Amino acid sequence: MLSVHTSPLHQPGTGDAGGMNVYIVELAKRLAAINIEVEIFTRATTGALPPAVELAPGVLVRHIDAGPYEGLAKEELPAQLCAFTHGVMQAWAGHRPGHYDLVHSHYWLSGHVGWLAAERWGVPLVHAMHTMAKVKNAALAAGDTPEPDTRVIGETQIVRAADRLIANTEGEAQELVHHYDADPGKVAVVHPGVNLDRFRPAEGRAAARERLGLPADALVPLFAGRIQPLKAPDVLLRAVAELLDRQPALRSRIVVPVVGGPSGSGMAKPEGLQKLAARLGIADVVRFRPPVGQEQLADWYRAASVLVMPSHSESFGLVAAEAQACGTPVLAASVGGLPVAVRDGESGFLVDGHDPADYAAVLGRFADEPGLAGRMGEAAARHARRFGWGTAAAATAEVYTEAMAERRRRLRSSHV
Repeated sequence: MLSVHTSPLHQPGTGDAGGMNVYIVELAKRLAAINIEVEIFTRATTGALPPAVELAPGVLVRHIDAGPYEGLAKEELPAQLCAFTHGVMQAWAGHRPGHYDLVHSHYWLSGHVGWLAAERWGVPLVHAMHTMAKVKNAALAAGDTPEPDTRVIGETQIVRAADRLIANTEGEAQELVHHYDADPGKVAVVHPGVNLDRFRPAEGRAAARERLGLPADALVPLFAGRIQPLKAPDVLLRAVAELLDRQPALRSRIVVPVVGGPSGSGMAKPEGLQKLAARLGIADVVRFRPPVGQEQLADWYRAASVLVMPSHSESFGLVAAEAQACGTPVLAASVGGLPVAVRDGESGFLVDGHDPADYAAVLGRFADEPGLAGRMGEAAARHARRFGWGTAAAATAEVYTEAMAERRRRLRSSHV
């Protein structure tokens, strides 16, 4: 596996680390459990890292020196792909021929390294986009920076070169065909999973609130994720301000946690969200918290009345699936994979667009109907059980098997 721009060892919710980190770690562990050994190549981001770290039995993370360890933005990484590829080739040179059976690249930067490595080793390339430039640019948040043409060109090349493309949802598969002219026969749909051992209702909402110091009877709409325009946390804050204008009495029993760190174009104004809360007059009810580990994140999900995800674009929305697995309903924008992750009207509510008034109306329902969060939360936990990582790993292994069998067939026919 190749993950150039974000390490599977990084804390999700910081910098460029997010759902893709969780995806790679969980998938690799489950593949190893079904006897598929995985080596994950990623860029070294500190000099203190050993060249290789065992993440789990059968999963090795290899750190490649490519560019300065710190202070390198994702946008500057294309210039380091040559150095990264050199590091991958050096590691490969230490093995017997045929050591790697297949390359699985994640995100377009890794796809370029994977393209070269797969050709050099004579093995199939399986690629997962995770996000796509054309899709992101079509749904850009106001003031956000569009993805550059170099990325669009790079993604188009990878789509052509890959033996198989893994899409998170049927919608993403259609976008690959529509925007990038992907061969529909090469695209496989594999829903990401949720770690159902970690993300589960456990002792429930009251116990989680006690641990986190949250009032037992409060309305708690939670935002969890990277703070950047794409994820639209501002929509939640504006919705809360609107709700409090309509129901001033609610101010004494609402707490709005925002758990995550600035990322992407949000790095330019790291204090932007705090300033917005102050301008809207809701700084007293919003609690900003830095990114937390997976165990504590599960507690934040459990403690919430509802998780709010007003994103402009989401290839799947792993956070939505995790929250539901913890027994918490989701209020989300009806974009990307979120209509698959959330069952509208049953495990949560989907909203068309990003008008804060629409989100305020749904939050008002949770405020006015005390039993709604509990009822929907039970349905949410049932719905999330569909997304186990074991299922995702088995489906991914099937994609690998097909890609390898097809390559063998092509080789045989070329020798005839």
